[in-house]
Amino acid sequence: MTMIRTMAAVVAVASILSACGGGSDDAGKELGLTNPEIHFIHAIPGGPAVDFLVNGTAPSGQTNISYKGVTNLTNINTGSTSVAYAATGTKTPLASGTFPDAAKGHEYTVLALPGLTAPDIGLIDDPFDKGLLTNSARLRGFNASANATNLDLYLVQANSTSIASVSPTIAGVSFRNAVPPSGQDSIYVSGGQYVLIATAAGSKTPIFQSSAFSLSNNADWLITSVPVGGAITQLLPGQIHLLIAQNGNTSTPSVELSNTLTGQ
Repeated sequence: MTMIRTMAAVVAVASILSACGGGSDDAGKELGLTNPEIHFIHAIPGGPAVDFLVNGTAPSGQTNISYKGVTNLTNINTGSTSVAYAATGTKTPLASGTFPDAAKGHEYTVLALPGLTAPDIGLIDDPFDKGLLTNSARLRGFNASANATNLDLYLVQANSTSIASVSPTIAGVSFRNAVPPSGQDSIYVSGGQYVLIATAAGSKTPIFQSSAFSLSNNADWLITSVPVGGAITQLLPGQIHLLIAQNGNTSTPSVELSNTLTGQ
């Protein structure tokens, strides 16, 4: 009976996707049928090119990755998965971590991060719980800025950038962590013309404001704060840029949004 119900669900999903133009990959992820997938983002301004390692080996197309580079999602096995990155051509990790139980239907993101004294690593487990009938964009924030250790991020309409009376879209993003946290689904918003604003957590004083940009329906964005460059210990609090990486799209590197605020 379980197999019959599963087959019926797959047939129903196929009918829905045929009617609305959805993708089979998303359907398989939503149903937990596809293998787990993983990719890598280089978020160390001025950092050297690196190779991404999964269980000690660099997957195809995951080598010689420079700052702002985003690699293709690649299949991995379920279960415990060790990850690391190393200087290109070597196997000595600059930083490493582990996903203890990679699961079907999930996407996994590994970030190279600038630490205070040595390179660091960020890990995100995305269960990809997007509904099959929604075309909303997915968003998650990550803080890779040791000089801005707690941030609120506001995604506001491009024609109305005041944040005085609105709540953060993504609140309390602490250094080396994601919001929503690893293991929880992304947040969902409608596509449109937007501006991104960052403040210290709990403050209404912007330390970063982007130019207007377009967020497409069905986009899947990771918004990562990064220091503007140079030695982190010499940076003032709030000297950040925001790095936008779109999961599953490696036709271009991630985009670094510049700060339009004077004096930042």
